[in-house]
Order: sequence, then structure tokens, then C-alpha cells
Amino acid sequence: MYRGGIIVKTPEQIEAMAAAGAIQARCLRMLRSKCRPGVTTADLDEAAARFIASQGAEASFLGYRGFPKSICTSPNSMVVHGIPGPYELRRGDVISLDVGVTKDGWVADAALTVPVEPVDPDARRLLATTERALQTGIAEARAGNHLGDVSAAIERTVEGDGMSIIRSLVGHGIGRAMHEDPQIPNYGEPGRGPELEPGMVLAIEPTIVAPDGRYVVEENLVVTASGYELLSKPAPKELPVL
Repeated sequence: MYRGGIIVKTPEQIEAMAAAGAIQARCLRMLRSKCRPGVTTADLDEAAARFIASQGAEASFLGYRGFPKSICTSPNSMVVHGIPGPYELRRGDVISLDVGVTKDGWVADAALTVPVEPVDPDARRLLATTERALQTGIAEARAGNHLGDVSAAIERTVEGDGMSIIRSLVGHGIGRAMHEDPQIPNYGEPGRGPELEPGMVLAIEPTIVAPDGRYVVEENLVVTASGYELLSKPAPKELPVL
């Protein structure tokens, strides 16, 4: 079912998406445990590929628009969509791990940003702001609100902390395709854009610039009658979930 070009999922379809999201979240949790000095981004990619296959699922990114690996690994100043390779993690690094999982034709897409301790205070502030921006955006993703409410909440949080948004990168809808309508800017005006309703599934992706680097956030959620539900459940929060 479509609403203004946005595909509204049925409860059964959302359940199938949540199954993909559960695999994806477990994969991120496993990868986080491997982020230590000396580990290469190729090592992380190989571990993810093995895990996803072991769950009877597929790595959504592999071959997507020619992408050659199973996950994206973006260390430090790399913005997004980094290709795994020989880079070795070092103390003080911050790495974004972006994982897509397809299960029974449904896609889950989310990222986790991991500090390889110890990281400097500027990086830690950026991690904290990005997480707050994600949570304030999620809080506005409820039936009856508009997409602009989500975007505006993210913008207020980011700029309130003295940081900036990369405006060329946006979130998106998700379902059987990696990218569906609507596009979700990380800036905007409250009350503008499509009205949200139960069954709309969104990947919210605040992308923030600080003096020492750039990072990407992705979370999948579905709008429900009473609020929202995360389909890619974040890993336990000993480390910032981005």
C-alpha cells in the first residue's frame, strides 16, 4: 500500500523486516567486540560475511551498485561507504560499521560507530551529539507527525551542540529495496513533509561534521499506532550506538 509514494508495510511484512534487523543487530554486536588495535577492516568484513551467511541471510551491500564487500567500514575522517581492506585499527580510532542484511527478501540497514579506546574528547563529544540527534529524531517519528518534525529535531540537537550537518547525505525509507521513499533530510521545518502513519519504515541517518571528523548514523524504525518500534535493535550501550 502506498501513501504519497511511501510504501506502507503490513504487520506481517514488518515482522519479516524485524527478523532481518535482529540478524543485523547481532552482526554489529559481534563486530564491535572485534574492534581492537591490529584488526584490519578486511578482517571485519570477512567476519560479517561469515556471520550473515550462517544465519541464512545475505549481505545487502555486496554487489549493490557495484560495491565489492559485505559491509562498509569508515574510519576516522572517512564520511561513509568505506570499502574494507588492509587498514589496521589503532588506539584512538573511531570507526563506523555499516551493515545491511537481506532475509527472505526484506532489508535491514543500520550502523554502529565504535571508539577504539582511548579516543580524544572531541571525538567523544561528536559521538554523544550524534546519539542524541538520533534519539530526538526517533522520538518525533510517530503517527500524526510529519517527516519535517523528525528532520527538525535532528537539526536542533546538532546545531545546539555547535556542530554541523552534511546536508547532501540523507536517510531513507527501506523495505524490499535498500532505498525507498521518502528521503529523510537531517534538517527541516516542523510540520512539513509527508504525514507519518503506522507501517512506514524509516532509516534515520544523522550525518554530522565536527572539527576532527565525520560520522554516519543509521537506524531502521517503523511508525506504529502508539509511537515507533526499532527494527534494528541497537547493541547494549557500553559504547555509543550510532
